[in-house]
Amino acid sequence: MTRTTLTPAAPRTTGDWLRRFHPAEDAPVRLFCFPHAGGSASYYFPMSRALSPDADVLAVQYPGRQDRRHEACIDDLRELADRVVAELRPWCDRPVALFGHSLGASLAFEVALRLQEAGDTAPVALFASGRRAPSHHRENQLVHLAPDDRLLAEIKALSGTDPAVLADDELLRSVLPAIRGDYKAAETYRYRPGPALACPITVLTGDIDPAVTAEEAAGWADHTGGPFALHRFAGGHFYLNQHGSEVIDLIRQQLA
Repeated sequence: MTRTTLTPAAPRTTGDWLRRFHPAEDAPVRLFCFPHAGGSASYYFPMSRALSPDADVLAVQYPGRQDRRHEACIDDLRELADRVVAELRPWCDRPVALFGHSLGASLAFEVALRLQEAGDTAPVALFASGRRAPSHHRENQLVHLAPDDRLLAEIKALSGTDPAVLADDELLRSVLPAIRGDYKAAETYRYRPGPALACPITVLTGDIDPAVTAEEAAGWADHTGGPFALHRFAGGHFYLNQHGSEVIDLIRQQLA
């Protein structure tokens, strides 16, 4: 991968928005990771550990969860993208790639567009996991307006929440505001037609994911002027919980 001159050296501390679990100062590429709805930066701890020192992994920590639980959630995806880009740009002193799962894939796409528009920080790759293409919208998805019980049922059905959290009803309800805010961001997001990304897009989905059909996954090809690849794994929306090593190998090969 060719190194280009971008911005001055990256800062030494990450602040509220980013978590850098395994600093890799000499890595040729930085990988920014974006969590799913209700998720947190710690979801990417295993990926960070596995990819270090080949990639310097930084996971985004949205407001309203874990150590940011007392902050108000940002329930508008475009506003969230604007805020994230401001935090990421100082770290773009080397080639950068983005990985996002579910809500995180839509957010990673919008962030990638903004970085590309900036000119000197265009990403070298986008990995979109467990999410339909931005141009594919499903009508009448209003889970974020549903009563708590239905929202909880939705979360449990997708099987992506820590079993310890699912077993603790009080704890689960305490994180509902963040989950509801994330669902609102995902469900109210609308793609605005514009220039495609120049970088490759790699799409990863579970073959029985109720949130992504084969057609919706293939639609990501329309959002890049570069190479496109689609990988389907056995499993549902959180297929990557069972195929983590395969996903990491795929990312490593793409970034090599």
